[in-house]
Amino acid sequence: MLGAIQLDPQSETPLYRQLYEVIKLQILKGRISRGEKLPAGRELAGTIGLHRTTIAAAYELLEAEGLIKSHVGRGTFVEAEPETRAVRESEVISFAASRPSEDEFPLNGIRATCREVLESAEAASILQLGSASGYGPLRRFVLNEVRKRGAAGPDDDILITSGCQQAFDLIQRVMASRGETVLMEDPVYPGVRNVFQRGGAKVIGIPVGEEGIDLHALERTLEKERVRLIVLTPNFQNPTGTTIPEFERGRIIEMARRAGARIVENDLYGALRYAGSEVPAFKELDKSGETIVLGSFSKIAFPGLRVGWAIGPRALIAELTEAKEACDLHSDQLSQAVLLRFAESGRLKEHHEKTIETGAERLKACLEGCARELPKGSRYTRPQGGMNVWVTLPEPMEATDLAARAAAEGVNFLPGRYFAVSRPQTNSLRLSFAGLRPADIARGWNILGRIFRTEYERARRGYRHEPSPALV
Repeated sequence: MLGAIQLDPQSETPLYRQLYEVIKLQILKGRISRGEKLPAGRELAGTIGLHRTTIAAAYELLEAEGLIKSHVGRGTFVEAEPETRAVRESEVISFAASRPSEDEFPLNGIRATCREVLESAEAASILQLGSASGYGPLRRFVLNEVRKRGAAGPDDDILITSGCQQAFDLIQRVMASRGETVLMEDPVYPGVRNVFQRGGAKVIGIPVGEEGIDLHALERTLEKERVRLIVLTPNFQNPTGTTIPEFERGRIIEMARRAGARIVENDLYGALRYAGSEVPAFKELDKSGETIVLGSFSKIAFPGLRVGWAIGPRALIAELTEAKEACDLHSDQLSQAVLLRFAESGRLKEHHEKTIETGAERLKACLEGCARELPKGSRYTRPQGGMNVWVTLPEPMEATDLAARAAAEGVNFLPGRYFAVSRPQTNSLRLSFAGLRPADIARGWNILGRIFRTEYERARRGYRHEPSPALV
């Protein structure tokens, strides 16, 4: 019998893949027996509150791995013993999650930091209710660090949030809750797209090229639409890995000013530069001071502590703070105090330097795999940092089908359609390399390369065998 299913709508992992992993684990652990019937898609969708297409996508992955089998008119059944028909969880190579490697977490350092915070004279006040705007010492520390880089002015203020995702949610509540038009990159991280769409905003995607957002498409859209917000991830964008050059940033600021739109700069990946020169932030280049910049410790420290921030004009930050207070009073102060101590002790700097070193090695391994294994006609981005590489396969190759085949052989990645806004991304995919060792990246690419090349040859033969149309 299918056991309890708990999914996280805020997770970066799509719901269909979360559901697939839950059911797969139950099969692997023997909680569902061979021959047992699974609930029909409509029934399960109603039980756990998901759309039927989400259930169908999860079942497709399970069937591709040989774990289940659908029979027309009879239903879906557990097909085989997992030990003989499925890849073991410990052997799976996952390019699916854009997150740091747990292997690199400085656990001894964070343990020492936690002890220092809890043994400090401020421990009791840290564990007491605090300010909605965040833990005061951390607010001052972050704002001073950002001001040193020129990305915050004297009229700016800061709000500590539970990661960048909460910052986006608060911005949507305050600035785009009545059907306002919001422009963003296409493809884009689905958490950004979803928070504005679910809040009722009119979301329009602007294509992303090799140097970030398409300026001609942006200009045309700004001329036709009354735009409230332009949401951008200018450094090592998720999912494409692209970076917007300085000159283009200046042009975007001019366009936004003429259109009366405000820029939201998601600088989540800027600290993960492995090569090349740093590009000035939108917040630094925008002399009007209107840009809102978002940041987080998630990609350079510990994602589980959920500490991020929003910096912008004082009046706007006050509105966001009021919305946050109504939502959760304030973010967890212990996490904030721990991260502050981790930074002030020098441990964050040491960990950051190691992250840059290992990140560069992993990016190199991923790009070498692209060059070595992708079929002819493929394209891929070549970022100088971040966590993601975007691959576009030659048509008519379909990334969703390939994802199911790869999963059956123990390699996971996310098809491009999960990042689409206004345009389909059917033959594209995201490879997130930061959480994998270089050797695992190479091993994963060996499997992906064989699958991709086999599908490419099959597609070519299919085209060759199609009859020629009649000439009329």
